[in-house]
Amino acid sequence: MADNQLDRLAAAMLAYYAGDPLRIQHFLKVHAFSRLIGRAEGLDEAALFTLEAAAYVHDIGIKPAEAQYGSSAGPYQEALGPAEAEKLLGELGFEEPVIRRVCYLVGHHHTYTNIDGLDYQILVEADFLVNLFEDSASKAAAETAYAKIFRTETGKTFCREMFGL
Repeated sequence: MADNQLDRLAAAMLAYYAGDPLRIQHFLKVHAFSRLIGRAEGLDEAALFTLEAAAYVHDIGIKPAEAQYGSSAGPYQEALGPAEAEKLLGELGFEEPVIRRVCYLVGHHHTYTNIDGLDYQILVEADFLVNLFEDSASKAAAETAYAKIFRTETGKTFCREMFGL
């Protein structure tokens, strides 16, 4: 059931971002890195499920942020994303504790202080791996992110290997 529920969430997010292949590619890549790091770091099945759901919807606040503010800035995403995520996850039958944690992660994934939980750390690292690449970040930017953001051994390894650090 869990995999089917995650597959239905991925399909729903594809529909949500219909016509926007960049955003679709982004959340699929963040999901892939989240899953890889989460498994390698030993997340239990429940935590991995919640992380994967959060990875699919982490940027769901972009659409309402752009509609309301004309911007996809992180603080707008964090403010508007949880309600969107809660609605979608509820429609798909996710359990309340999962919805609460996913909404928390959506509402904090651009906040890099007071990271509380391995799932949160992994989501941030996965998003950074993808954003550094998509933004064609310099090696210096990757080095700074590596020093300031990455904490998991797997995330550090991926960052070093991807960006030649």
